[in-house]
Amino acid sequence: MKKKTRYEIGWENLMQIDGKAGERVVESLKEIAPDLARYTIEFPFGDVYDRPGLDLRAREIATLAALAALGNARPQLKVHIHGALNVGVSPEEIIEIMIQMAVYAGFPAAINGALAAGEVFGERKEGAGQN
Repeated sequence: MKKKTRYEIGWENLMQIDGKAGERVVESLKEIAPDLARYTIEFPFGDVYDRPGLDLRAREIATLAALAALGNARPQLKVHIHGALNVGVSPEEIIEIMIQMAVYAGFPAAINGALAAGEVFGERKEGAGQN
């Protein structure tokens, strides 16, 4: 049996976590920066997300906290809120993550994160942003 490539592993993880939202990000990069699109699949999703030690749920919780704390990554935060929901993080847990960010990243980051989460919850309720 042929060993899977980093890209194949990364693509499978990306689809499991982010689904269509992740696919749209990669597609949007392909014409502008195809190497960046490939690196995005191979390194974070093919190498890091596939490591032992943390399951996908824990990795998405860490990712949400980091993106919310950055305060300038709203599109990526929304993609990963979808991803967190896809791997079993509840909406209530996502809001708790944003509240926790008030302590370590400040109220603006927490409020912006909570508002992004609200948008994602609304999109999923409407069926427009699933996966």
